[in-house]
Amino acid sequence: MENSDTGRILIVEDDERLATLTRDYLENNGLQVSIEGDGGKAVNRILAERPDLVVLDLMLPGEDGVSICRRVRSQYHGQILMLTARTDDLDEVLGLEMGADDYVAKPVRPRVLLARVRALLRRNAAPAEEQEEVVCNRLTFGPLVVDNSMREAWLNDVSVDLTSAEFDLLWLLSSNAGRVLSREEIFAQLRGIEYDGQDRSIDVRVSRIRPKIGDDPMHPRLIKTVRSKGYLFVKSE
Repeated sequence: MENSDTGRILIVEDDERLATLTRDYLENNGLQVSIEGDGGKAVNRILAERPDLVVLDLMLPGEDGVSICRRVRSQYHGQILMLTARTDDLDEVLGLEMGADDYVAKPVRPRVLLARVRALLRRNAAPAEEQEEVVCNRLTFGPLVVDNSMREAWLNDVSVDLTSAEFDLLWLLSSNAGRVLSREEIFAQLRGIEYDGQDRSIDVRVSRIRPKIGDDPMHPRLIKTVRSKGYLFVKSE
């Protein structure tokens, strides 16, 4: 797993002191880090430099983090870690809806940030490492096909537009079809942290995935919510 700690990181943060401290901490832990303090310039830098991961502050001069995330998401396939206000979970929901892969609430604890960064970088590296071990990487559920080796899904032979985080969740649920996965299990598998009982990121992603794979958001038949338990991906009959 050493490769997961040598990724290229772009910090988009206008607080120069915070950005510098964060850069120094991440570099001391083996990462390559650069900084952009102007939201108006961030889109061009992300698309030109193609870092492995972007640490993106929500509030920026020039252009806010949600807008930046929305603009780059279709062209940038690396990981996006959003920095949000601690007291406003609307920020978190907006970031996830625009395609962020994870978020950390301010004030940022360096060890927490490093752990989230490493988890996201491992997510980038995992498919290539797993291909040798997994024989069957493709699952079919009627018109829906989910392929983990290609990290793509198709509905009626048309590619489904999924963020990296959405695909990871879809694969986890579909590869466990017929079994209820609790939020605790999902958090442990995808984020490597314990579920705190309040985080809404999984629910947001499920709500975004459903219409993309042809599931009725109001009356889902593929990804069902099991009250007080978690989520169930229904096996094909």
